[in-house]
Amino acid sequence: MWQAAVQRIASEFGGTLSFAAEWAVSAALLIGAAVAAWLLHAAILALVRRLLRQRRPFLRSVLGATKGPTRLGLLLLALAIALPTAPLGPDIKGILARCLGLAFICLLGWIAVTALHIAADIYLRRFRLDVEDNLQARTQVTQVRVLLHVLDAVIVLVTVGFALMTFDAVRQFGVTLFASAGVAGIIGGFAARPVLANFLAGVQIAVAQPIRIDDAVIVENEWGNVEDITFSYVIVKLWDLRRMIVPLSYFIEKPFQNWTRTGGELIGTVFLYVDHTAPVEAIRKKLMEIASQSKLWNGQVVNLQVSDCKETTIELRALVSANNASAVWDLRCEVREKLIDFLQREHPSALPRRRYEAAEKTALQSDEAREVRTSRRR
Repeated sequence: MWQAAVQRIASEFGGTLSFAAEWAVSAALLIGAAVAAWLLHAAILALVRRLLRQRRPFLRSVLGATKGPTRLGLLLLALAIALPTAPLGPDIKGILARCLGLAFICLLGWIAVTALHIAADIYLRRFRLDVEDNLQARTQVTQVRVLLHVLDAVIVLVTVGFALMTFDAVRQFGVTLFASAGVAGIIGGFAARPVLANFLAGVQIAVAQPIRIDDAVIVENEWGNVEDITFSYVIVKLWDLRRMIVPLSYFIEKPFQNWTRTGGELIGTVFLYVDHTAPVEAIRKKLMEIASQSKLWNGQVVNLQVSDCKETTIELRALVSANNASAVWDLRCEVREKLIDFLQREHPSALPRRRYEAAEKTALQSDEAREVRTSRRR
């Protein structure tokens, strides 16, 4: 039918516009199919949204996340139906069919990634990180996010592989590489070693979980919280809002400190150096008072001990506990400031002094004065 129409148009114009007319009709047919699919998708989407309204907000968010893949699927379906009826040559139809096949493979990968992220969002809706006791939530979020990044990379690689294998030249090249797998395997292994190391490290972190999302860690003598774990690196948010980017393999191969590995509660230490005459019991009572009045103290650990004694001072170690690393740091600063203020106001003589220097200086001055008096008498 389309070819007869094209021939009729071409005969009316003396046959000079037959090629242009074929392309115009084919383009109009394919564009019309695409526009029809687009309008159909918009109508179906509006109808479903109206049916859901505000009663199921999560289903509406899922619908919004799947809008792209469903629209592309309808477009590919419409073009696949319209392509055989288009007045095109077999070569042009073959090229367009190849493009539709590639688009279909990409659509499958897109659908897989979208479905994976929707399933992860549904699973993580029951866990909250904005609570104090969030150990289980951090465990689940870490596992899901790391595995999500790994599976995203796998899906992308598989999709690209299937897309490339549709070309005969690439397929033949793959067979040749497979035939020489010994040399290619050695070269590829050395070239991809960092990528594979991070990939395997990501799987190990997801399973063993030496770190989790929002863990307080010390890496390269820098303190911070694990902000995100990607496919190849970890983002550590430092205390001064800087970001440290660390490869995944670092947390498998090198030692580091994890302050919240089994829980968020931590014990903070405050050291004071005071004179030997300092009233230790009064300082201990003041520490108890400071901790009991602080909103940061979790009510578990508070203690004061003489941890060392030196020639000029004694070392006092105060222990206080809090629910997380940030609270422990602030509590340590608060205890240190208030204890120093207490000693300055109530017991100034308990602050460190260099008395022996003053005594030596006085004795030296007395000896000099005695020698001066003796010389004058002479």
